[in-house]
Amino acid sequence: MSIHSEKACKLFAEGCNCSQAVLAAFNDVTGLDPELALKLSSSFGGGMGRMREVCGACSGMFMAAGILYGYSSTDDDKEKAEHYKRIQALAAEFKEEHRTIICRELLKNLSVTSSPTPDKRTEEYYKVRPCVRFVRTAAEILDRYIEENPVKSGK
Repeated sequence: MSIHSEKACKLFAEGCNCSQAVLAAFNDVTGLDPELALKLSSSFGGGMGRMREVCGACSGMFMAAGILYGYSSTDDDKEKAEHYKRIQALAAEFKEEHRTIICRELLKNLSVTSSPTPDKRTEEYYKVRPCVRFVRTAAEILDRYIEENPVKSGK
């Protein structure tokens, strides 16, 4: 397990949602203020506001990748395409491990709802909820990517 995946799992166990746990685990490399990282990623937990769409752990991974490697030019299609290719590769690696990046499909064996009310984080919740595995996977994937593709200074 990488340092960032350990930190992400710890943040999840402390009550962060899946997206918050992944994005905030990388504050040391993204340079994000911890509170800003938590606020920015707070909307993406539970598959985007508990709508069970794209896994929040993946969204956190994608946000961190955007900060580290993303583009800001609105007219450089080559740069946009390179970044979208990067995000698709990260998603493909997650899919290789878990078959999908869709929250409701990842949690298909649990009775989960799209209610906006979060589940209580009890001992039982952590026993049955597989989300910590997804948090770990997303952080490990991003760590490998960063190791293989060092961030250029000035980004």
